[in-house]
Amino acid sequence: MKIDRLLAITILLLNRRRISAGELAERFEVSTKTVYRDIETLSRAGIPIVSHQGASGGFELMERYTIGRQMLTPGEIEALRSAVKGAATALDDRTFSDLTEKVQALLGSAGDGASGPGVVFDFNPWSRSVSVQGRIDRLRKAARESLRVEVRYLDMNGRESRRTLEPAMLLMKGGVWYLQAYCLLRGEFRLFRLSRMLELKETGEPFIPKPAPPLEAYEWKDDWDPAPRIEVSLRFRPEVRLRVTDEFDPSRIAELADGSVRVGGSFAADDWFYGMLLSYGDRVIVESPGEIAAELVRRARSIVESYAAQPLSSGSEIR
Repeated sequence: MKIDRLLAITILLLNRRRISAGELAERFEVSTKTVYRDIETLSRAGIPIVSHQGASGGFELMERYTIGRQMLTPGEIEALRSAVKGAATALDDRTFSDLTEKVQALLGSAGDGASGPGVVFDFNPWSRSVSVQGRIDRLRKAARESLRVEVRYLDMNGRESRRTLEPAMLLMKGGVWYLQAYCLLRGEFRLFRLSRMLELKETGEPFIPKPAPPLEAYEWKDDWDPAPRIEVSLRFRPEVRLRVTDEFDPSRIAELADGSVRVGGSFAADDWFYGMLLSYGDRVIVESPGEIAAELVRRARSIVESYAAQPLSSGSEIR
């Protein structure tokens, strides 16, 4: 609809310094003539759009023009408030608390006694880690002031190293905090998981910020995990069904007639995978393939043997 396109163009102009007619035409899948007619309509409606000619030309809004509250519905403002409150739960920053109050002021009476289903964003785990929160605060400060930090870090293969980093941005993905930073050891930008930082030291050494790659560039690459992926079938006893539904994708789970559940799919046969299976004890059976079952038995026997080699408390024995 034209009215939707006009509003979308206005939002784009508010969020970008300048945009060309060609870009707008491609984005909305219309002709440039239609774009020019839309711009004329917006101008007649009182929106101060400036047009620039030439190779770097395009449209932009006059400085200090802002969107009015009337262009947002109460539902949209409520969604914005929920998102801001979620950020405030993850970051101990007065800025987000103040912003929540300002968004609430935009809601006005529309936000009083709101009914119906809502959405709450809370990015903290039930047991909040004080150490990780402290790292978040220190790394935000280092990024804001362009100061290098030194970390003792464990990579995904368990190897320990010392890195000097130039912090750029903090990222939360899947409930886990990461730092995007330029690594002097590797000579490139990388993502570092905060929970794997064994030590964090502020060096006080300034740096000139480098342009960081967009976060969209950090997509999972298969070569990050060298462990081979194998098709596995697992059968879990009924008493661990709840845990299984929490830990595995529903598309992998099949309910069986006796109340047990089968989980199938491709897994990386690494230490994490075998540790996960061992944590279920005798409540899981590897149905296939045989080599996975054999390796699981070998690891279980190794655990028993490690206890057999040392004295246990009185009255205890290993059979």
